[in-house]
Amino acid sequence: MKSSITLLFIVFVIPFFGAAQALQSPEKYLGYALGTRYTNHYKVVAYFDYVAKNASSTVKYTRYGTTNEGRELTLAYISSAENLANLDNIRTSNLKRTHIINGTPNGDVAIVWLSYNVHGNEPSSSEAAMQTLYELVTQHTNDWLKNTVVIIDPCLNPDGRDRYVNWYNGVVGNKPNANPISREHLEPWPSGRVNHYYYDLNRDWAWQTQVETQQRIKVYNQWLPQIHVDFHEQGYNEPYYFAPAAEPMHEVITPWQKDFQTVIGRNHAKYFDANGWYYFTKERFDLFYPSYGDTYPTYNGSIGMTYEQGGHSRGGLAVQIDNGDTLTLVDRVAHHHTTGISTVEVASQNAAALLTNFSKYFDNSINAIGSNYKTYVLTSNTESKLTALTNLLAKNEINFTPINKIVGSGINYATAKSEAITLDKYSIAISAFQPKSLLAKVLLEPTSKLNDTATYDITAWSLPYAYGLKAYASTEKLAIEAFNNTNTNNQLPNTNYAYFVPYHSINDATILAQLLQQNVKVYINEKEITTQKQVFDKGTLLIPKKDNLQKWEKVKSILQPISASVTAIATGFADKGPDMGSPDIKYISAPKIACITGDDAGPNASGEIWHFFEQQINYPVTMLDAGGLKVSNLKNFDVIIIPDGYYKLLSEKNSTDDLKNWVRQGGRLILLEGAANQIATGDWGVKLKKEEEKKEEDKKKNEYENLKVYSNRDRDEIPTYIPGAIYEVALDNSHPLAFGYGNTYYTLKQNSDFLEFSKNAWNVGVIKKNKKTSGFAGFKVTEKLNDGAVLTVQEMGRGQIIYFIDNPMFRSFWYNGKLLFFNAAFIVGNNAIRL
Repeated sequence: MKSSITLLFIVFVIPFFGAAQALQSPEKYLGYALGTRYTNHYKVVAYFDYVAKNASSTVKYTRYGTTNEGRELTLAYISSAENLANLDNIRTSNLKRTHIINGTPNGDVAIVWLSYNVHGNEPSSSEAAMQTLYELVTQHTNDWLKNTVVIIDPCLNPDGRDRYVNWYNGVVGNKPNANPISREHLEPWPSGRVNHYYYDLNRDWAWQTQVETQQRIKVYNQWLPQIHVDFHEQGYNEPYYFAPAAEPMHEVITPWQKDFQTVIGRNHAKYFDANGWYYFTKERFDLFYPSYGDTYPTYNGSIGMTYEQGGHSRGGLAVQIDNGDTLTLVDRVAHHHTTGISTVEVASQNAAALLTNFSKYFDNSINAIGSNYKTYVLTSNTESKLTALTNLLAKNEINFTPINKIVGSGINYATAKSEAITLDKYSIAISAFQPKSLLAKVLLEPTSKLNDTATYDITAWSLPYAYGLKAYASTEKLAIEAFNNTNTNNQLPNTNYAYFVPYHSINDATILAQLLQQNVKVYINEKEITTQKQVFDKGTLLIPKKDNLQKWEKVKSILQPISASVTAIATGFADKGPDMGSPDIKYISAPKIACITGDDAGPNASGEIWHFFEQQINYPVTMLDAGGLKVSNLKNFDVIIIPDGYYKLLSEKNSTDDLKNWVRQGGRLILLEGAANQIATGDWGVKLKKEEEKKEEDKKKNEYENLKVYSNRDRDEIPTYIPGAIYEVALDNSHPLAFGYGNTYYTLKQNSDFLEFSKNAWNVGVIKKNKKTSGFAGFKVTEKLNDGAVLTVQEMGRGQIIYFIDNPMFRSFWYNGKLLFFNAAFIVGNNAIRL
């Protein structure tokens, strides 16, 4: 931005701030003007504390949680003195509008929630939050805040913010260097964008896999504001973006929600126009994927919006943009402050309409208006899978009912046909006649209607596929009879021989991980066993007492929480299938596991693995930096995981030769996405599937296909575009990689990569013809994704290489893929079947 624009902002805005009260401005309190340096998170918290202490009649400041690194997560509530004294009544009255709480709402106070700095290296917004707090308290408690409560979360990602701020403050000189290639504009890996475990918190709202999100959503659902804004930054050459949003928008978004975004956008434009600031609307940032800071609130009745300021990690304190001007942090703070204040202004001016239409949204929800499916039925023979799903529903306050019978028909997710509903052992029904009806529709429907293919994120996420559950969606309001299926028998049976433990989900695998850490000897069967009139699937965990006499009490304590599913076995003699001493019963050793990380790895990808081991299965993993890593350092590890990325280690002959030797000597190499692709383009023996050559007559038919229209350039790539679609995978579940599964798995594909069917490897998971289930894939991708492998196990000497072309643990919400990954790390090497 030109310095004259910054001066114009100061001339226009500073008199408006009018510090008529004794309360110190952020500049006075911090000792420097906002935007002249970055503020550490603890200082942001301290300023909010200071304001709340000195303006306690109009500000309430609370802690709602802590991050992985121990930093505080906080909220400030700002309103008139009368409203603040009545704050909890305002909250409960608002929930009455949603029908979550019974009763008649009273009052006319609208709620605006402003969320700052979810991406830590988009830091201008936390600076702006302090100025917005100051102006609201000193200027607007007697006008806008008479009918508005403003909730400010000054920093959703304190760990990421401090990672960025501490780095930047350590490399900037006594004056900022605006040259974009100077080191202060080149943030190191893994960047401050992500949280401690390298997760993108802006994509975690619905899934709630991260501690920051879990704590925030719990409070968010206690308020359910009419307006929610998520403040961001984009590339430093971009002007400011604000509402209205781009297409595609999910069909559940109401005309009112769309129209009011325009009302807000026009108000912002008034201030931006007065200052000569550039901006754009209706482009790029859509409202479809349900787990953003704009869409999740929208599907909960709010006017959910993203505001994007140019700058990002490369903005620094000042950066030269392409037109020769200099964009400063002062500019960025001013822009975010302006849209925040403008949002509150519009909310106050339209409070009555906001509340009326918010109430209408939930009135429609409890009557299932907008939901084409009226009842969802989810069922499984594996209780832990269903429990994992119901835990997520409960976190999102979506009501469900355990059932053991239901009469009716619905679309079978597996066949896409209307069929009579049949239940497995454990089942729930979800009625669309409830307050969170539309959120339930978005998360559960078999396919979502996409009115524009140029979307910003994945286009499919339906939870029954993600959790591996049989499901039906019925257009009828089916009679739901509650059933208490809680097993009250929680006494672990006694045995003098062995326990047999089912193995069908990552919850079961977590039990195995605990046992292995206690040096318990555990076995697994490769073939079905019939004994004591019971049938035990291949992949059942077998724990003999004789091998574990010294640890038997520890074994029992670990198995106690799942006692209802544990079977006591009195003999090793099977009625059918292998006996306990059979070669088909394999010992599972506790592997020593390492994961390659660092500059060559995708931060999100390596973070998912780190989080999986530490927070989900509580099993030790060593994170190794790829920079300078020598394969000779890997000799003490049994399993090496290489997440999505592009690796020097996999491209240089010396290191690849050493890595092959490590595998031949018994190592297990697990490759995910880009790493699998990288090896499959080399000489390792497994190959990527290439596109079929066009026939000569087809080439003639398409001789004009390269004549493209310039105005359509943004859409010319759509035929080869697959932002994220669900495909059905046929599994060879006799292979240990697929133990615990049936014959089918659903994968989330974000690329068109495929492996050739290999005669020298096990093609464990393959996609056959026309197996796209949900989501968008361009027609060229659709043509290519036929008859290829996405899960392959290659034998090499005494070791194995396991290829995951797709991410089995995408954003940690793809629950049903986690067992595949666990099998790769713990089971495959102990049970390899030779060709």
